[in-house]
Amino acid sequence: MIEGVLGKKLGMTHIYSEAGEMVPVTVIQAGNFVVQKKTKENDGYEALQIGILEKKESRVNKAMKGHFKKAGTPCLYRLMELKGDKLDDYKPGQSLNCGDVFKVGDFIDVSGTSKGKGFMGSMRRHHFSGGAESHGSMHNRAPGSIGSSSDPSRVYKGMRMAGHMGSAKVTVQNLKVVGVRAEENVLLVSGAVPGAINGLVVIKKALKK
Repeated sequence: MIEGVLGKKLGMTHIYSEAGEMVPVTVIQAGNFVVQKKTKENDGYEALQIGILEKKESRVNKAMKGHFKKAGTPCLYRLMELKGDKLDDYKPGQSLNCGDVFKVGDFIDVSGTSKGKGFMGSMRRHHFSGGAESHGSMHNRAPGSIGSSSDPSRVYKGMRMAGHMGSAKVTVQNLKVVGVRAEENVLLVSGAVPGAINGLVVIKKALKK
């Protein structure tokens, strides 16, 4: 079975458990197509190339049009290779339902691109406490010392300073699947996942469970 699927974050809502407790959930659309099968004979490894979100044919170049036509799938926005076991059961052109890969109670890792925050100061970006707020203080939101003068006469790489924040790959581990709506290709995942609404995410079986 393939190790995961691609998904589109639709937003957040809440559901109620059997005990009556409110559970915040993220709704992820996860309907995929199998575009290509990698084999040891041809490629040296086994994997499936899957895709998500149909795309207008006019927005696809000629090479990719041929690739999708050979697979028998519509043109897709995002492609990715994922590994797994017993991949002989899958064929190019086959639709991949999230209910065939995950079930309620499974633990998953979700990777996505976090929201971009732009240029941020050191207090916002690294949670610095800042300097004194007293009268006459000139460094209440300053980063403080960043290095010495004569030795090493430079700023070390990785120094926590102001800079671009967000818009980076983030993985949230060990989230629980609390609902699977196979007919709609939708997963309900307990908690929040990285990225904005309509952002693409990669959903894999939890590595540490």
